[in-house]
Amino acid sequence: MFRRDYIVRMIEDMTAMVAKVFALKQEKKTTEALWEVDELLGRHFRLNSRLLNSLSVEDIIDMYRLGGIIESDKLQGVARLLKEEGGIYAAVGNTEAALFRSMRSLHLFLYADLHGADRDLMHMTQEIDELLNEVEAYRLPVKTERLLLSYLESVGRYAKAEDSLYRLWEQGEDVAAEGHELYGRLLLTAPEALELGGLPLAEVRQGQAEWEKLTAAARQETNLL
Repeated sequence: MFRRDYIVRMIEDMTAMVAKVFALKQEKKTTEALWEVDELLGRHFRLNSRLLNSLSVEDIIDMYRLGGIIESDKLQGVARLLKEEGGIYAAVGNTEAALFRSMRSLHLFLYADLHGADRDLMHMTQEIDELLNEVEAYRLPVKTERLLLSYLESVGRYAKAEDSLYRLWEQGEDVAAEGHELYGRLLLTAPEALELGGLPLAEVRQGQAEWEKLTAAARQETNLL
């Protein structure tokens, strides 16, 4: 009951903050908008912006690891505030600061999702989609791309999951086994779901054959070195 009450209060406070920040951005009151985010970070997460943005994403995640369990809804709360802060910087043309926060927010959202966060609590799928649009022109860190691959498969975006797999491969990551397993799972997926996910069964079979050929050639090349 306590946890549920805490989450409800956090969502209510976050909703009010987002509305207030939107108004402040319209009035070009950047400092005041950033204060609003910082105040909420302190109230619910015992953090401030300077500390949050000085920590690695791994350190942030560890802050919400309790007895080996990730407090995933708190983690997605932090991700949402990072996204909001990034939006404030984007509104004043500070692309570097905005991108830094968007990348970190995306990673935390994806990690929270992987560890059972409630996707409906903060409209997580929509938030992730917006972040993906914001960082579309940039290469994701490998650790984030790996999380994205799992996420895209879990939400049935199979064509995009395949794209993510190939991006990892192109970055030099050894994902031969992951790709083999992905195509294996897709072959067990209902054809209707594959169609909806942008990767019809015929394309899955073709993709699997091409992947096996690609990875076999890479293994052979490695053995010759």
